[in-house]
Amino acid sequence: MLNNEKGFFKFVFVIGLIAFLMYAGFQLGMPFYRYSSLRSDVEQVARISVAGDVEKIRAQVFEMAQESNVPIKEQDIEVIKTTRGMRVKTVWSEEVDILGIYQKTFDFKIDVEE
Repeated sequence: MLNNEKGFFKFVFVIGLIAFLMYAGFQLGMPFYRYSSLRSDVEQVARISVAGDVEKIRAQVFEMAQESNVPIKEQDIEVIKTTRGMRVKTVWSEEVDILGIYQKTFDFKIDVEE
């Protein structure tokens, strides 16, 4: 495979292509991982703190968002006490840039009622 010039360039091209696809997949997958992680944490907080303080829950959700590197502000988190429990809502956008070739903005929304 690497015995001649053609084989070497083909090998380098394939390795480069695989590395680029892994990089692109990582860049595109991380915002969805952060969304899933934060949604899971918010569901848990809303479930546990049925009779909790609204401001305390907002602070907890904001802290979890900071730990997950989710780009939201504390005032973007809406916590409402309902008859059934707590409702937590927030919205944010993340832009993915893959080597300046491809840019895509993803919009995420969490609306949890427990």
